[in-house]
Amino acid sequence: MSHRLTPRMWLTAFSGIARRETLRFVSQRGRFLAALVRPLVWLFIFAAGFRAVLGLSITPPYQTYVLYEVYVTPGLCAMIQLFNGMQSSLSMVYDRETGAMRTLLVSPFPRWFLLASKLVAGVIVSLIQVYVFLAIAWFWDVRPPVIGYLTALPALFLTGLMFGAMGLFLSSTIRQLENFAGVMNFVIFPMFFASSALYPLWRMNESSTLLHDICAINPFTHAVELIRFALYARFDLLSFLVVSGCLILFFAGAVFMYDPAKGLWARRKGGA
Repeated sequence: MSHRLTPRMWLTAFSGIARRETLRFVSQRGRFLAALVRPLVWLFIFAAGFRAVLGLSITPPYQTYVLYEVYVTPGLCAMIQLFNGMQSSLSMVYDRETGAMRTLLVSPFPRWFLLASKLVAGVIVSLIQVYVFLAIAWFWDVRPPVIGYLTALPALFLTGLMFGAMGLFLSSTIRQLENFAGVMNFVIFPMFFASSALYPLWRMNESSTLLHDICAINPFTHAVELIRFALYARFDLLSFLVVSGCLILFFAGAVFMYDPAKGLWARRKGGA
């Protein structure tokens, strides 16, 4: 039936999903403030304390010694996107419990398009949050090259898609809304702390080779490094490949799990 859909219908469906996501975000002002409070606390309080005890040598892409606040900023941008991806997926669990998700999935549009539309809408919301954070950080002397704010946009979009796809996949495995908060904490904090968001990988290697290896394979690390290099108009090929591969993997898993004949709904029917 999808071959009968006109381009106007595809655009209308996407704009409707994007508008719904945007209105939900606008109506939840606490969500916007919470998304900024977490990274700002790290930037203003924790980074100020760590600056005195943690020295940073010249680490790519930086050309000279940088303050700790400058180093952690890309990781805090990724933190905003990770939390937003989880929050957006939380709404999927809620919509599934209320029946709105079933109505959406039985529409004539392909399932991958519906999930991708919600994914892109969520990323647009996260980009707004990230750039507001970067604007505030500018007054805290975190000032990458002006061109970096533009070159970081594709990297932020790609990492936002990866985190959103991961959230979609996780939401497809959660059957009850109250269980999702625990899963969020189980995923978010290990990913954030076991990454290069707070410390360079070479410093991790000095303390524990095992911890270094865990951080090196963590997708969050590669998301942070992709953003870090992009803020200085540089391209990290390895991080790009890892983030792109994880995006494809998570999104394919989400599409499969939301298939009524194969994924979550099939398990429910079989269990009944």
